[in-house]
Amino acid sequence: MKPQIEIYTDGACSPNPGTGGWGAVLISHAHDHRRELSGSEFDSTNNRMELTAAIHALTALKQPCRVELYTDSMYLKNAFEQGWLENWQRKRWKTKGGKPVANQDLWQALLKLDGQHEVNWRWVKGHAGHPENDRADELAVAARMELQDSAA
Repeated sequence: MKPQIEIYTDGACSPNPGTGGWGAVLISHAHDHRRELSGSEFDSTNNRMELTAAIHALTALKQPCRVELYTDSMYLKNAFEQGWLENWQRKRWKTKGGKPVANQDLWQALLKLDGQHEVNWRWVKGHAGHPENDRADELAVAARMELQDSAA
């Protein structure tokens, strides 16, 4: 039986586009284990940071897992749950208007990781007092601010 993991992710960027940070909280209730991850990039966007958080969180799993991944990004959740990714792939990574899909590199990485695990993509309202989502946000903002401060 595959281990069950909860993941909470968030991205932050200020200004947008600008310096970005991401955070993730991984929880295994079966092993009473919690892990926090974060990072940052110059020249990013909120959406890229949201995707990057999910990529790093799923990459951190050492074996195939059943994952409940919580995000406050409808962009991320809907791409998987509303069939956006299938449409983009079918159209060779073009939008309805024929333009290239933004963040294709990250979407392709996420698709590969999604295939390695059983991921249920869940939406949680951001900044609404959910402790793990709030912690992912704190990690993302702290990583962004640390990078901004180091460049000052």
